[in-house]
Amino acid sequence: MRDDSLTLAPEPVRPAVPALPRDHPQRVVLNDEVHARPSEILVAPLRVSYLAIFAEGEERAQIWRHVQELARRHGAVPASDAVNHYSADLGPFRIKCERHTEFLRLVFIVEGRGQPESFDDPALQSVPADWLAALPGQLITAANVLLQRSDGDWPQPERIAADYFDGNALVGASIADGAAFAFTDFRIRPDGFSRLLVMDHGMTSRQAGRTVQRLLEIDTYRILALLALPMAHALAPFLAARERELAEVTRLLVDARAADEPLLFDRLTRLEAEMESEQSRNHYRFSASVAYEALVDSRIAELREERLAGLQTFREFLQRRFLPAMETCRSTAANQESLSQRLNRVTQLLSTRVDITREAQTQEVLASMDRRARLQLRLQETVEGLSVAAITYYIVGLVGYLAKGMRVAGAPIEVELVMAASIPVVLVLTALALRHRKRRATRETR
Repeated sequence: MRDDSLTLAPEPVRPAVPALPRDHPQRVVLNDEVHARPSEILVAPLRVSYLAIFAEGEERAQIWRHVQELARRHGAVPASDAVNHYSADLGPFRIKCERHTEFLRLVFIVEGRGQPESFDDPALQSVPADWLAALPGQLITAANVLLQRSDGDWPQPERIAADYFDGNALVGASIADGAAFAFTDFRIRPDGFSRLLVMDHGMTSRQAGRTVQRLLEIDTYRILALLALPMAHALAPFLAARERELAEVTRLLVDARAADEPLLFDRLTRLEAEMESEQSRNHYRFSASVAYEALVDSRIAELREERLAGLQTFREFLQRRFLPAMETCRSTAANQESLSQRLNRVTQLLSTRVDITREAQTQEVLASMDRRARLQLRLQETVEGLSVAAITYYIVGLVGYLAKGMRVAGAPIEVELVMAASIPVVLVLTALALRHRKRRATRETR
């Protein structure tokens, strides 16, 4: 008798994998790019310390090695050199590190203690002090974040400002379609950190991670975009001085004579060199500023803000403070580009004038050469005529000597008559011989 309880269920039939073309070398890398920097899973209450460090060249590698050393110190697997994102639980705290084009982002997370949290005990206090002191690079953003559970009541901005922000004016809003509230004052305190309070009013853990990341990115990209502002302020006097010099050169160009053109051309080429040098130095910064501004606007839009009575939203605050600064940067970059284009047009105009002057001088030289060639031709023809006469005279003299000799020998010859008769013959033959030689020489030189 068969025991049905021991009968094995048939394995499911798996569909055959169709044969596909070979993968593009970048297919997997590009597909995984959207997963390259995932947000952390955050559950209130907790504390976050955030550092954005400006680093280029070797400093970027030094910071990454520094993070690897911190992981080894806490017995964790260090980050690979081939990746740009690393996160790990190191025991007293969690760490997340991301490498970007010109900065690195470090996030330190410490779980809450189930009691009201305070900015006086930031997450960074759990990180070894000697490791922090040896961290390379230049700090561009530092923030302490408190993620707390909302007690269900509508937040009171005045009380929040007094308890967490030393009574400063707040910027805040209901975000994530009412699932959270966010508050900050955008001020750097004596400890070097700004403060951000996020009150969880029903977010999921991943939504909380994305929300905190967006808020921190707004501050980071805002500072990175504003790196162009000091450059714009420093560039303004330079552009004004070059504007005046270009206007002066253009005015002089109207009544300039040919003798003045080399001096004007020298001034313009010097101006062009100065403009090109300055533009190559700041072009990247102005272009990056535009890109960072777009990221700030994108992150604010992703917050999905709703106004809280009596407070400016993040967008309103940045529109009144941040956008005018960005307009200054855009205006300076546009003025620089406009001045460069006008300088190029004036240089082309002067180059055209110089070319016309040179062409006129060339025409004069060619005309002078033509006159000299015609004069040389006439002199040559004169010399040829004299040569024919001289050769004829010499040959007729020889004929005369021959006739005299024949008369002495008894021939009835009139010497003078023979010499006179030979002159036309010798003259024609000599002229033909010289002409033939001249033609032959001309053919050989072609």
